[in-house]
Amino acid sequence: MSTAGKVIKCKAAVLWELNKPFSIEEVEVAPPKAHEVRIKMVATGICRSDDHVVNGSLVTRLPVVLGHEGAGIVESVGEGVTTVRPGDKVIPLFIPQCGKCNVCKHPEANLCLKHQLKEPQGTLNDGTCRFTCRGKPIHHFLGTSTFTQYTVVDEMSVAKIHADSPLEKVCLIGCGFSTGYGSAVKIAKVTQGSTCAVFGLGGVGLSVIMGCKAAGAARIIAVDINKDKFARAKQVGATECINPQDYEKPIEEVLKEVSGGGVDFSFEVIGRLDTMMSALLCCQEAYGVSVIVGVSPHAQNISVNPMLLLTGRTWKGAIFGGFKSKESVPKLVTDFMAKKFSLDQLITHVLPLEKINEGFDLLRSGMRSRRSSV
Repeated sequence: MSTAGKVIKCKAAVLWELNKPFSIEEVEVAPPKAHEVRIKMVATGICRSDDHVVNGSLVTRLPVVLGHEGAGIVESVGEGVTTVRPGDKVIPLFIPQCGKCNVCKHPEANLCLKHQLKEPQGTLNDGTCRFTCRGKPIHHFLGTSTFTQYTVVDEMSVAKIHADSPLEKVCLIGCGFSTGYGSAVKIAKVTQGSTCAVFGLGGVGLSVIMGCKAAGAARIIAVDINKDKFARAKQVGATECINPQDYEKPIEEVLKEVSGGGVDFSFEVIGRLDTMMSALLCCQEAYGVSVIVGVSPHAQNISVNPMLLLTGRTWKGAIFGGFKSKESVPKLVTDFMAKKFSLDQLITHVLPLEKINEGFDLLRSGMRSRRSSV
């Protein structure tokens, strides 16, 4: 029996309060309105940014269904939807692509003006929610909300992907892989034979390493205080691994020494202000490029001596690896299907939705749980 046009009752992980576990609830998911798409979620990754909401360092409206790294199948569409249809495999996009704003029209930019990163509204584009639980409206997260069996997104926030793609793997292209990989190949534009340093070896950090390797870097130095992550980093392309705790001097000085004066490219993939500064300082002062990939705590600032940049260094930021979401995600999935890169090393655990709190415990312990099924 068709569910199109009807309210769907399903399970979702709802965050009611900060610093509390997710609650598995029965929610009602309203049908899509005009220019909206309702998706049956098949798989979703657990990302550090979701945890930032839980602990309050990333602000959004509560109660909320989190999750922004997922993949599923279109269940129904609202009036006027033309880019997807029921039965299509899709990836929700936490960075939309409206195609009309100045950013979308810019050849190098991807932060569509319809995004909700800086000021999360907790709604879809029309200002309302599609989730209800216990008679209360439940907010959306970044226009995606993938920690649920069904979600509704705006058409500009969904991309149709290869019909044969394994959703349990390509869901990572919805955030973690694309963010890291693109930061290397698209934002930094890593060059052949260069030396790179990657701070943080979670799923996104590993994806940065994969991007550096694909771009032809000769040395990829992986930096983390958890030595258990070194083996996996080397599997995806790191040429050497360094634990800052093994040295008495600052890590930036260590990296300058081992690289002969500073690395060509550095990436901060943790979200800490101190490591952002270390990543900048370890770059060659005349031409080094440092990219901020990690999400920093809300309302924290960093103070920088302008001379660090006046000498020639470049300091850059990266959202979703610089990829224009709606047009780039299908291409990345096609590249995956053509075996141009693997996602297997980014997946450490597979859990059902009911065990989402266990997944977050694994993430916080450094085990990098990147995927759960729904």
